[in-house]
Amino acid sequence: MQLGINLGYWGAGMDADNLAVAQEADRLGYAVCWAAEAYGSDAATVLTWVAAQTERIDVGSAIFQIPARQPAMTAMTAATLDSLSKGRFRLGLGVSGPQVSEGWYGVKFDKPLARTREYVEIVRKAMTRERLSYEGQHWTLPLPGGPGKPIKLTVHPQREHIPLYVAAIGPKNLEQTGEIADGALLIFPSADHLEETAVKHLRAGREKAGKTLDGFDICPTLPLALGEDKDVTALADTFRPYTALYVGGMGSRKQNFYNQLAQRMGYERAAADIQDKYLSGDKQGAAEAVPHELIDRTTLLGSVDRIADRMKAYAAAGVTTLTLAPAGFTLDERLAALRAGTEALERAGLA
Repeated sequence: MQLGINLGYWGAGMDADNLAVAQEADRLGYAVCWAAEAYGSDAATVLTWVAAQTERIDVGSAIFQIPARQPAMTAMTAATLDSLSKGRFRLGLGVSGPQVSEGWYGVKFDKPLARTREYVEIVRKAMTRERLSYEGQHWTLPLPGGPGKPIKLTVHPQREHIPLYVAAIGPKNLEQTGEIADGALLIFPSADHLEETAVKHLRAGREKAGKTLDGFDICPTLPLALGEDKDVTALADTFRPYTALYVGGMGSRKQNFYNQLAQRMGYERAAADIQDKYLSGDKQGAAEAVPHELIDRTTLLGSVDRIADRMKAYAAAGVTTLTLAPAGFTLDERLAALRAGTEALERAGLA
């Protein structure tokens, strides 16, 4: 099992620290550094900045939002980043959510599975440097009856095949991801529930494509907080607002994929309570309603030995790249958590 690092969003006042974290992860031998985007910093610019100031670590988009870019532009960006980084780019895609898609980008959030499938097909075709033509439900290239003609990418990517990941949560999306992608980006993963909530659906998708999970990258992100085992409850409490935001407020009452995931993990009543409080404006109450067990199962908390034991469980559940989001109030604390990740991996015998 390899380790990755997730820098999250840029522009939150920790940019210099984030670069230092990425550079330390590069020095420690982490496999990949991911950056996210929502409606603030864009991931492509951040990844270019990081790639220019690191040497070995891959840089990956987690995610490029599908409603934000035409698929041909995503192919251009991927080819450019792969060329500039000398073959260190990983392309992660996702549909985002209805609030961002429709409120920020003005793109209707409908038929996300079909849209993702077409998007991936176009991106992959464009990056082969074939002349681009496509007829689908959501995209037709070139547009009929006009001056457009099939053209091809002029940039030569560093590699013939750039690894493509899809961020997936729901069963149908996970199955399609297994079918069409090289890897899956997961969030709020519990090792105890990973087979039921994710891996079996990915496996079904691979089988549909005539493949197995061999070579497919299962890549969940987990916050990591280093401390003493006796302080695990206090460490978990620092993630209550984060968990409440996603389970309670990331989406509408009918369309909150994270809330649905918590329900599939057995937290139906708690998920409903968190959402009720969050959507009524009681964010503090929502955070207090998050079960400690839910946080502990979806984060890495405590001593290096405790984290190592959890890493063994994730590896046994099928995780191939464990992406860490090292927590800390200072840069030194985040760097210490980053180093604890590599030490725990070694103690677990997974390095």
